[in-house]
Amino acid sequence: MLNLSVSITLPKKVVEKLEASGLSVIDAISLALGDELDPSAIAEARLDLAEKYVEEAERYVAKGDAVQASEKLYKVVEECVKALAEVLRVGEVVEAKSKGRWFTWLLGSAARSVAEKLGEPKVVEAWAIAYDVHVWGFHEAKYSADKIAWGLKYVEYLLEVARKVVRGSREG
Repeated sequence: MLNLSVSITLPKKVVEKLEASGLSVIDAISLALGDELDPSAIAEARLDLAEKYVEEAERYVAKGDAVQASEKLYKVVEECVKALAEVLRVGEVVEAKSKGRWFTWLLGSAARSVAEKLGEPKVVEAWAIAYDVHVWGFHEAKYSADKIAWGLKYVEYLLEVARKVVRGSREG
């Protein structure tokens, strides 16, 4: 199989419109063409994004910016859960496609399905912590950077699990 990597540039207005509707570019591609694409290719793109977000979260924690650190930490877990769900083909992927997007409750459900399939209950812990940080660190701005930093070990754990599963599926 030929492995090509292509970069594209999208107009800022297109990206903003997608994000305003609750979708990332990867979500839009996955939901629109998911059945025609290798799930592990989409999952790999999600991992790349998650790796970028974890670096940003660590930088924001170091700067004491709890709000931005919270959002980046949550985005890491969101991308990891979606990547794992797509590669493991859990039912929530089909539901996200039928609904045209991933809802928060669907991500929580997918985290549980992934945890069950992998025998890794800590996946659900990582999701729960990320959601808590998203609400109380980002939306409500009630957590300090040190409270956000506490969750980084769970995020890094989930990212490592996702790397093993996704990259293992591409090799297998």
